[in-house]
Amino acid sequence: MAQKINPAPGIFMNLPKEGEAILPEAGEENILITSALPYCNIIGSTLSADVFARYNRTRNRRTLYVCGTDEYGTATETQALKEGITPQQLCDKYYALHKETYQWFEIGFDHFGRTSTPAQTEICQEVYLNLKDHNLLEKQTKEQTYCEGCAKFLADRFVEGTCPNCGYEDARGDQCDACSRTLDPIELINPRCLVDKTHKITTKSTSHMYVKLDEIQPRLEEWIKRSWKEGKWSPNSTINADGEIVDARVKAGLRPSPLTRDLQWGVRVPVRPGEPSDGMENKVLYVWFDAPFGYPSITASYTPEWKRWWFDHKNVRLFQFMGKDNVYFHTVFWPSILLGDGRDWTTLHHLSTTEYLQYESGKFSKSRNVGVFGPGARETGVPASIAANNNILLNNFGNFVNRVVRFIHAKFNGELPDGGDVSGPYPADTDPQDPNYPDPTFISEVNQLLSDYVSAMESVRLRLALQHVMSISARGNLYLQRCNLGNALLAEQPKICAQTLARALNLIYALSALIHPFMPATSREILEQINAPPRTVPLVLSNDILAGHTLGRPGYLFTKIDDAKADEWRIRFGGNQAAAAASAAKETGKKKGGKKEKSAAAPSAPKFPDELKTDEIRDVETQIKTQGDAVRQLKEKQKSAQGEKPSIDDVEIAVAELLRLKSHLAELQQQELAKAKA
Repeated sequence: MAQKINPAPGIFMNLPKEGEAILPEAGEENILITSALPYCNIIGSTLSADVFARYNRTRNRRTLYVCGTDEYGTATETQALKEGITPQQLCDKYYALHKETYQWFEIGFDHFGRTSTPAQTEICQEVYLNLKDHNLLEKQTKEQTYCEGCAKFLADRFVEGTCPNCGYEDARGDQCDACSRTLDPIELINPRCLVDKTHKITTKSTSHMYVKLDEIQPRLEEWIKRSWKEGKWSPNSTINADGEIVDARVKAGLRPSPLTRDLQWGVRVPVRPGEPSDGMENKVLYVWFDAPFGYPSITASYTPEWKRWWFDHKNVRLFQFMGKDNVYFHTVFWPSILLGDGRDWTTLHHLSTTEYLQYESGKFSKSRNVGVFGPGARETGVPASIAANNNILLNNFGNFVNRVVRFIHAKFNGELPDGGDVSGPYPADTDPQDPNYPDPTFISEVNQLLSDYVSAMESVRLRLALQHVMSISARGNLYLQRCNLGNALLAEQPKICAQTLARALNLIYALSALIHPFMPATSREILEQINAPPRTVPLVLSNDILAGHTLGRPGYLFTKIDDAKADEWRIRFGGNQAAAAASAAKETGKKKGGKKEKSAAAPSAPKFPDELKTDEIRDVETQIKTQGDAVRQLKEKQKSAQGEKPSIDDVEIAVAELLRLKSHLAELQQQELAKAKA
């Protein structure tokens, strides 16, 4: 099939050669991305990081995305004990499961490793000794929980009890999941041994090495404020939108924090030959000291030149993705360790936090069987890239691509006609009175939406960026409507028909790059249908697929998820509460004779206060009214016995656009309400 595509520099993606390590270069944009190392099978921040990594690749930036399994610590020992296997066997089992699941999700790691490696041990021990050399470690002897039944000290994750701060009854020994406060196991009220809740828990004295966070704090605060400004952090639990440090521990003054644990599974505390052991010879490093160094150690497993990524803060920007409960460790604890180490580490540029994952209205919980976890998602049989499957996706994005590609195949034997435009960026402004341009604002509006998309992605506002993708495809549908693409246009105005198809096809080519971060399989399918190589994100709409180009075979991008299947999955992944709710709904929905009762009318939404309406909100309200009128007119024409009836596609596209505008309005209103409450 003949390809006729603009060969100008910068249009096509630079795909790395197989087997060639991705390395940063001075003077270029180098993006290093990490996502929280998983120890349970949840997607969360991994998916967000993958979207951002794919975006940067579509900008032809040198991008490295690393992740892996967090394998040391009490969580591993605890789970291994429950399953009756060794920690190493447990790690091998879950590493394989994670890797398989992420491959199914098409997570595009450049390297997915693990922390139980010699590189991890070497890096962690070197940093520990550097802290010791800088006089930032001190030995403290304190009371620690001791299980008389197990006859050993219990590390934090082997202890559960009531949180002294909020009263949550299942707080862990290191942190409360309810209030996110870090804890010491001896602070727990009514502590319980995780191995056997009937065991008697007491306290005994034990010695550990502590890092002097109080001495590092002045440098840390300076680093937080500088990085917050340079990386444009979103407000989080460490620093607010005004640049004020709000973490309670920092505000109260950091205290020395333990770096060692009484465990068997972990990185051994290093002791130099000839130096005293300080009683640490049978202890391991604390998992929150150890785990973050998994990022560089996994990079070291990927390339021996790992230090080019991790010791070049000037040329490398580090983006880290995690759940909000990990913010303290990535913005306070680990940066303090890096500062104390004394070397010029590549430190955090931008922080992106994932809120607790929600399934329907509840928080994901493996213990309560709430949420779609990796293996469960795979078992549904729905392709990973159809996670956002809904009518807007089907009728908006899918219809636009299908309509253009099938028309070119049906009327031009799959060969793009000459639209009359020269190669390169389209002129943004045209004469509204010129009959050759039935949609004079199309190019300028698409260019603005492209700018909005890039701005959102650069700010790591991924949901907003995806909304802009849908807006761009909706604008493409509107373009086809305004140009009246169809047999009549082809017969009466063949030049305009050709130009409409050419511009629409080039918008589809642009959309293949825009959707790539979110739905790589969909992007590949589009490229196959239009017979084009992967391209970069265009900053403006350009005539890059030229006249005479031959398309590939057309097909449908998406299929509708059956409502019955959706209900089945809702019950399966909603835990016990969902099953109970489904059963109750079934019972209350019945009447005598087997008929269902009529549902009560939903209460009307409260009116949005006029005093909170911004110019943007008023503008969107006007657009909704206009689009609503357009939908009503289309439906009336469908019912009318006179004149040409609009197609079902035209009506569905108009409805989809109306729904998109209403969703956008709701988001704007929520933003203003949040500001008013602040």
